[in-house]
Amino acid sequence: MSTLERAIEIAASAHAGQVDKGGQPYILHPLRVMMAVRMTEERIVAVLHDVIEDTEWTLDRLHAEGFSESVLNGLDAVTRRPGENYDDFVRRASRDVIGLNVKLEDLRDNANLSRISRPTDVDRKRIEKYQRAIAWLTLTRNEAGRLVEQRS
Repeated sequence: MSTLERAIEIAASAHAGQVDKGGQPYILHPLRVMMAVRMTEERIVAVLHDVIEDTEWTLDRLHAEGFSESVLNGLDAVTRRPGENYDDFVRRASRDVIGLNVKLEDLRDNANLSRISRPTDVDRKRIEKYQRAIAWLTLTRNEAGRLVEQRS
């Protein structure tokens, strides 16, 4: 099974030279998301969460690297498919517990306007979309937790 260390190596290499909307090295975003989650598999998914969408890496290639099915399922859950409606994507991400936790932290990091020196109306509109998704995912996670408690 591949390790968190290998996931960090892959992410750093895959995102080399990329910058975020604030002009910072892009790798800082997946690293912040990684540090916001607790479990090792969540951290692996978090640091790799943009490599499928934004680089040449594929789920098959990550499978060949030895990543577990739960990591691959989590990555699939947080990877938006071409042509996929945003709300459908967020709902799909919520169906995988690792995906839900990683997507929630991804959105929280993306919603942080302090990383952008001069936010525009487009930035603020994007943040509003993220805030709606954060609220929905938080509600979904809280409801799932209540259901688990009721069954115990």
